[in-house]
Amino acid sequence: MISQLVDFHVQLSATPRGARLARLLTVEQLRGWGLPLAAPAHIVAELAANAVTHGRVPGRDFRLALTVTSGTLRIEVTDARGDRIPQIRDSGRGLVLVEAFADRWGVREGPAPCKVVWADVSLTAGSRGAAIRRA
Repeated sequence: MISQLVDFHVQLSATPRGARLARLLTVEQLRGWGLPLAAPAHIVAELAANAVTHGRVPGRDFRLALTVTSGTLRIEVTDARGDRIPQIRDSGRGLVLVEAFADRWGVREGPAPCKVVWADVSLTAGSRGAAIRRA
C-alpha cells in the first residue's frame, strides 16, 4: 500500500480514443502502484466519456489526474465546459455508476473556463461501505 503522496497527470484529446486511453492509462498506472483497478477504471471510463461527450470544445483537450494520499485515490477529470455542471439524470447511467463506485464525488470550478469532476475511492480494507457520500 502506498503511504506517501503519488500522482499522475495526463492531457488527452477530447475524442472517444482519448477517453479509452484515459481508462487504459489509469489501469496501467494503478497496476504499477499496486492498487485496486476495477472501481477506478469504471469511474475514469465514465468521467472521460462525459468529458468528451458533454464537456468537449473543439480544439481543447481534457485532463486526467490520479492522486493517492492518506489511503484515498482522488480521480479528477478536467474539461473545457465549466458552464455544464453534470447531474445524475434518469436518462444516463454514467454518473449513477460513478456514484456507485466512488466513496465521494463532486464538481468544482477549474481554471476558467474549465470544470473539474472528481471522485474519491478509499483504499483501506473494508472501504466502500453502504453509505455513499457526496461533497
